[in-house]
Amino acid sequence: MMGHAGMAATVVRYLRSVGAPTTAGPVEALPRPDLRAVGDDERAPVDPAEFRRVLGSFATGVTVVTAPACAPGEGPAGFACQSFSSLSLDPPLVAFMVARTSTTWPRIARAGVFCVNVLGADQGELCRGFAVSGADKFAGVSHAPSPVSGSPRLDGAAAWVDCAVHAVHTGGDHLIVVGRVTALGADTDAPGPLLFHRGRFARLGD
Repeated sequence: MMGHAGMAATVVRYLRSVGAPTTAGPVEALPRPDLRAVGDDERAPVDPAEFRRVLGSFATGVTVVTAPACAPGEGPAGFACQSFSSLSLDPPLVAFMVARTSTTWPRIARAGVFCVNVLGADQGELCRGFAVSGADKFAGVSHAPSPVSGSPRLDGAAAWVDCAVHAVHTGGDHLIVVGRVTALGADTDAPGPLLFHRGRFARLGD
């Protein structure tokens, strides 16, 4: 069975095969711990529904990750993402997690760049639109190209972070995408961030 290091290498080869930029230098990783399969006589994993319920107690911000079109006749790509965080100050890195079954991620991988749009408290409906699969997510959505990657920067977002794909790691049924920050900005007059807590949108102070 292919280990994490082998799967990560496979992802990197995929990015190169689709022409994703590889100008960012590699990140030196810490040694990986030894991995082994869980034995039949060991405790079974936690129930997925219980896992989701308990972890839902952790409030997160809500973002939309976008990428520019990279094929003729193709529009930009984007999806709603809660699993986003800052990662490093030097070099400036951020990370987001995306399901390995995502149909949007391959388009972002081909582009090799992306923009994280941090949604404002009044953008819940916008988020719902980007959470739907198979629809024209950008229909009626005002946006402008971000300054370096050209990825859509959504109007009204509380902040935006323009990035190049720096590294991709496996994480169970998700991929961990690391981005090197090339530009960023924030709207100091924004009403505050949109939050997600216990299965619903929330605002600071709710």
